[in-house]
Amino acid sequence: MANRFDLLILGAGSTAFSAALTAKELGKTAVMIEERIIGGTCVNRGCLPSKNLIEAARIRDEAARSRFAGLAARGSDLDFPALIDQKDALVHAYRQKKYEALIDGNISFVSGHAQFINADTAEVDGARFTGGRVLIATGSRPSRPEIAGLDQVPYLSSDLLSVDELIEPREIPRSLMIVGGGYVALELGQMFSRFGSDVTIVERGSQLLSHGYDIEVGQSIGEILATEGLRILFNATTKSVRRDGEEVITTVQSGDRNREIRTSHLLVATGRRPNSDGIAVERAGVATNDEGEIAINEFLQTNVPNIFAAGDVVGRQHGSQMATPVGSRQGRIAAKNAFAEAALRRVDHRVIPRTIFTDPEVSVVGMSEQEAIAAGHRCWCNTLPVSLVPRAGAIRDTRGIVKMVADVDTSEVLGVAMVGRNAGEVIHEAAMAMRFHAKLEDFVDLLHVFPSMAEALKIVAISRFKNPAKLSCCAE
Repeated sequence: MANRFDLLILGAGSTAFSAALTAKELGKTAVMIEERIIGGTCVNRGCLPSKNLIEAARIRDEAARSRFAGLAARGSDLDFPALIDQKDALVHAYRQKKYEALIDGNISFVSGHAQFINADTAEVDGARFTGGRVLIATGSRPSRPEIAGLDQVPYLSSDLLSVDELIEPREIPRSLMIVGGGYVALELGQMFSRFGSDVTIVERGSQLLSHGYDIEVGQSIGEILATEGLRILFNATTKSVRRDGEEVITTVQSGDRNREIRTSHLLVATGRRPNSDGIAVERAGVATNDEGEIAINEFLQTNVPNIFAAGDVVGRQHGSQMATPVGSRQGRIAAKNAFAEAALRRVDHRVIPRTIFTDPEVSVVGMSEQEAIAAGHRCWCNTLPVSLVPRAGAIRDTRGIVKMVADVDTSEVLGVAMVGRNAGEVIHEAAMAMRFHAKLEDFVDLLHVFPSMAEALKIVAISRFKNPAKLSCCAE
């Protein structure tokens, strides 16, 4: 049969490609079926395009807000369509080099919407494709909250930076209402604000990043964004939205008070949901959980032995995270397990570094203080201002905090959080240390480059034993 493969993959994003390449290394054939654009969310409408434009916004903001005496602040002209064009060119080049160029004799690609026929066959536009093993890697999409009138109002989502799709913006919103206070809201809110939009964020909790982050982290980045002029409404609920001409009116409830806020655009950033619906998993006998995630065991195997699932479509099961590198690793593990003749490999999500690309960046790895206590640890936890880091003072950017969470009995570091310049690079030291169960003393004893932002980890570890504000540079 011409359409029979060793591995049938639903999806063609980072998770799917990792699995397909692994199957090829094992001498197997694989086919990927994708209904949107090859490469998935990360390259087309997520990581790559957003970070490109976020960096452009940062450069523009730095030019307008000189931190150094002797360097005059300069405004910069903004040609947003040209900025979008260069972003698109970058995405096209990256997509071709890292995805399209990898399609060869052992790896095939099919464009279209796939639905299961049975446990080893999927149908696309009348054509059937069969695999001895199957991987569900269909990713996730922006969730849609229950807000009155939302179905009648055009709104943006985290997919707004998509390339080659009609939703791509070509102009800066004059004003922007953002529903949600997570990473998408913060990254895009700051970016559009720096491009000139009047931005309002509606957060239903008492702080930003209210799920999975330490309180100090949300407070710190919230204060920073507020100083830049973003309007943040806490303990507020979006009750309804409606159109008024070319504008959107959002009704927001805070306590007993309702207020109406008029903006040119609305961005809904209330999380993501797995793409497990629409592919007829019931025909394959595959189970989903209450969150709509494809239910898996610790080997990424579904309840149907020949079918595996990986990436965003499995959500946060077994400590996973919806993140491109996590999905890529899972894709490789799933493919190896699918063809394993001996013991299967378990997934290990104990150490997953994450970064929110605001300015300054927000980076975390491991447990928050609340998570460590809930897991039964007696916690030594301390938070220091980034102003104690000599490098921060030298570059005149002392915004942010660094926090370390450790077990008070063993001194093992369980988690690190940082809001600060280059936090996304610094967090990898913490992640590698935690991978090998490093203790506070290991961070103290490690020689660090001076001055570097990575010294923040050494300084906060030192604070377990002495006051770091009373030390000379490089002292221990």
